Amino acid sequence: MVRLEDAIPARLKAHGCTFEILVDPDGALAYRRGESNNLEGILAVEDIFENAGRGDRSSEEDLVKAFGTTEVPVIADKILKKGEISLTADQRKKLIEAKRRQVIQFIAANAINPQTRTPHPPGRIDQAMTEARVNIDLSKSIDELVTQAMKAIRPLIPIRFEEVEVAVKIPPAYAPKSYGEIAAFGKVTREAWQNNGSWIGVVKIPAGLQTDFYSLINKLTKGEAETKLLKH
Repeated sequence: MVRLEDAIPARLKAHGCTFEILVDPDGALAYRRGESNNLEGILAVEDIFENAGRGDRSSEEDLVKAFGTTEVPVIADKILKKGEISLTADQRKKLIEAKRRQVIQFIAANAINPQTRTPHPPGRIDQAMTEARVNIDLSKSIDELVTQAMKAIRPLIPIRFEEVEVAVKIPPAYAPKSYGEIAAFGKVTREAWQNNGSWIGVVKIPAGLQTDFYSLINKLTKGEAETKLLKH
């Protein structure tokens, strides 16, 4: 459960009454967008209030009349999906900044400059979003915001989503221990173990993560691996 001092009210008016719950602000918005179903982790207290600030609980009669039940999870679900989530100005600002960073990081990891075939630094994407006046709507999912941001910044910088394939050869001394991390980083589309114990594979990764991928390979093999970016 979220700490009580960090919680905010979410409220719904129905049948002439106001019903409130105390929730984690970020978790409540994620739940509303369908990105989370962890209701227990969102509620600060498992109670329904007519005024959460005063601690006045709703009567069972009012709950049954409005929702047909007194079950907190059922009622909280309806309040979160249909009601109002009361963010303070500071909370809203922090959530918007955090979500903006998520959008920037996603684009930086998955997009490239098609002219140079290299990733755009996060700072460049951030600047383009500022110039394009991209608005971060907390009611939208990351996927929706990324689509909106990409549409807005394309006239300003050359950018597109793309995956690349990298051929990798890992020496025998490192191959067994390296394989798991390489496979977790991207999608291994082709692979073969050689008679001497070395591993050769082709790994598909988001284009924007090329630098991170090469850094991982160098770390795993102490710089002894061979890599080649495949052209299509």
